[in-house]
Amino acid sequence: MKICHTAADLARELAGAGRIAFVPTMGNLHEGHLALTRLARAKGDAVVASIFVNRLQFGPNEDFDRYPRTMDADRAGLERMGVDALFAPDEHEMYPVPQLYRVKPPPLGEELEGAFRPGFFDGVCTVVLKLFNLVRPQVAVFGKKDRQQLKIVRGMVQQFNLPIEIVGCETVRAEDGLALSSRNGYLTATERTEAPRLHRVLRGIADAIASGRRDYANLEADGRAELARHGWQVDYVAVRHGLGLRIPHPEAFDHPNLLIVLGAAKLGATRLIDNVDVVPMPDVD
Repeated sequence: MKICHTAADLARELAGAGRIAFVPTMGNLHEGHLALTRLARAKGDAVVASIFVNRLQFGPNEDFDRYPRTMDADRAGLERMGVDALFAPDEHEMYPVPQLYRVKPPPLGEELEGAFRPGFFDGVCTVVLKLFNLVRPQVAVFGKKDRQQLKIVRGMVQQFNLPIEIVGCETVRAEDGLALSSRNGYLTATERTEAPRLHRVLRGIADAIASGRRDYANLEADGRAELARHGWQVDYVAVRHGLGLRIPHPEAFDHPNLLIVLGAAKLGATRLIDNVDVVPMPDVD
């Protein structure tokens, strides 16, 4: 695997590479990230991953400085997965001058995650667009755990007519249901035992909808209350339409199997996010 620290090195390495499949990351890789590279391998001739902790998407009181940086282990994992090139720029390479131009996402970028992390999606879209321009992939793979990010990036690609196929990869979970995340490493042992509750609450709401309930606001409130009773500081539990993440029709005219349940909450000092699709209940004879 070739490691490129500059855009010029990357361009030389990828000359004549064929169909490029790209996996952008912030490092501290886990099995969920490696699943992205596995899917990328099936989609392209050459697989490129990037590791860059993007300051623009962190708020002033967030964890930019303490975000885990594990380059040696990350490099070994990517090599094991057969990644062809790793783009690992420093801040000066990505932002040689102050980034005065920003990509402004649509109103969806100010809801859910955007409501609790102002400017987050501005930073995400800006760095992703820059990475797309540097890597020039034909395919880019993103995890479905960050479902709102996936929707917004896909929309950006469509709106700017970028010739890139955006592929979503299913969330990888621990055996107890916790979605794998780089921030899981912040959890204490006690918090790690409690952490799967977020997925259980969201799954319970999704199952209730699949069973026929349509009082979405009540289900959301019950989910928030369940988490709060167990010490979580809840940002949101929300039922949304799976295609555009819009709020479902209040008269429940939306088909329930097209809905998704999203949640974000802090457990101690660690903020976790997750989402689950509403899936049809099996027929019982």
